[in-house]
Amino acid sequence: MRSDFPVGIPQPWPTNTAPAGWLKCNGAAFDKAKYPLLAVAYPSGVLPDLRGEFIRGADDGRGVDSGRTLLSAQMDAVQKFTGKTNGLQHFIPGLTPQGIISQGETVATTTGLTETTGGTGNGVFRVNIDASLQIRTATETRPRNIAFNYIVRAA
Repeated sequence: MRSDFPVGIPQPWPTNTAPAGWLKCNGAAFDKAKYPLLAVAYPSGVLPDLRGEFIRGADDGRGVDSGRTLLSAQMDAVQKFTGKTNGLQHFIPGLTPQGIISQGETVATTTGLTETTGGTGNGVFRVNIDASLQIRTATETRPRNIAFNYIVRAA
């Protein structure tokens, strides 16, 4: 590894062991007396825990991600999407909901008709919204990625 690489800059590393003079960004404390240059970048004496995390550029006045401080963590989120429904009245046989919309259970039926859950009678039906009908979903929102360890030169 190059000895002129700046101290404290997170660098992707493709193995589980950091090379000599480098430390993994795993949230561990380090000796500020032993690594004074690293302490300039991380005055708390604790390296950021970048395991399973993405680095995002600081807003620095741009207004895209305002209100954040350097080295602050941010929880995951999905951009909000909304929709409204009053239910499907007088369901039309052969009409199939598409996309992220599906027909739910019957909420009410018209007098003299049999309640259905499959969608063949007249009535008021719930509308279900489920993004997984159209896109890959998980317990988090994430871009495609490849896993590396992050390390910093300690000097």
